[in-house]
Amino acid sequence: MVFTAAAASKLGTQVSYIAIPLLAVVALHATPYQVGLLGTLATLPFLLISLPAGAWADRLRKRRLQIAADLSRAALFGSVPIAWCCHLLSLWQLYLVVLLSGAATVFFDIAAQSFLPFLVGRPSLMAANSALASTDAINQVAGRSVGGYLVQLLTAPVAVAVDAASYLWSAAWLIRVRRDEPKSERKPDVHLLRESREGLVFVLGHPLLRPIAVSGALTNFFVQISVVMLPVLFVRDLKLPPSLLGAYLACGGAGVFLGTTNARRVGNWLGYGRAMWIVGLVSAPLKFVIPFLDRGPMLWLAALGWLLATFQVGINNVLQVSFRQRATPDRLLGRMNAAMRFLLTGALALGSALAGLLGQYVGVRAVLWVGAAGLATAWLPSFLSPLRTMRQLPR
Repeated sequence: MVFTAAAASKLGTQVSYIAIPLLAVVALHATPYQVGLLGTLATLPFLLISLPAGAWADRLRKRRLQIAADLSRAALFGSVPIAWCCHLLSLWQLYLVVLLSGAATVFFDIAAQSFLPFLVGRPSLMAANSALASTDAINQVAGRSVGGYLVQLLTAPVAVAVDAASYLWSAAWLIRVRRDEPKSERKPDVHLLRESREGLVFVLGHPLLRPIAVSGALTNFFVQISVVMLPVLFVRDLKLPPSLLGAYLACGGAGVFLGTTNARRVGNWLGYGRAMWIVGLVSAPLKFVIPFLDRGPMLWLAALGWLLATFQVGINNVLQVSFRQRATPDRLLGRMNAAMRFLLTGALALGSALAGLLGQYVGVRAVLWVGAAGLATAWLPSFLSPLRTMRQLPR
């Protein structure tokens, strides 16, 4: 039931991933800077509240925290089609919705990753993470494709309504889970700020978690730069239908899916630590095809390059999370995951902001070149660390 809830939640998220910026571009005539600001606000909460959210998650029941986050996101995204029907929708409402729903997502994601080791046991973490990452990748393919077609056929507000319904569906499945982890015991002299800092200090001081965090943050930063201006490029500049944007983004989901489903096999072949940089090095030249995206054959060639680039992301999604969970004691899981979210998803906010500025003042295609160059070198922190020679997960 936990996996079903995660699948329902992620499906809707992928629909709104394409529907919200397209709604801003097509219906509200947003500029590249405003589209970048939408992406920034959606991920800004990971920079602002991830650390205290991790400390709170270590004090609370994780399943109940996930349910509350799902219900909050359903209400927020449900307000968008209502405002549209009443002719009241504005960019300011979209800004508020993505900001507050991003805050709810912080709590949901931290609680979900911290609940998983209790639910399946540490020996089964690799298999569980692989299953969750594969489900997420399938949703990237299905959700973004469906999102593109929904926007084209039924308008973007209807696609956002689908997102709101998916969060209600996720909450309903989580309510059916009858297993809660034991309530954490908190010493009376421990303060929230001190607990929040402990997770960040643990990650940045750990010889394995630090390079994982840096490499993951760089990857997220340049992935976000590569995708945040795509609605502007596809719909405004190239005059392509939203369905083709959904298909292009779905190729990235297919790459993630192939990476997640083959992560254990690649890890067994190359070594779990070694695979993180070897796959990045081999796929680096392919990422420079992406900026040539255009109408006709170059669209599909760029989509192939994007698929191969995200194949590496899929592998890292499984291997890096498994390294993190195996290297962290139970009492620090929430704070470790919060610190990782702060660094990894906070990089998305910075990437969105930079993409918006570059798209507004330098050009949309220049943004793709910056993203490609960054993705081609994001494997270096793993190479310059003990992960370079590791073949097994930490015990």
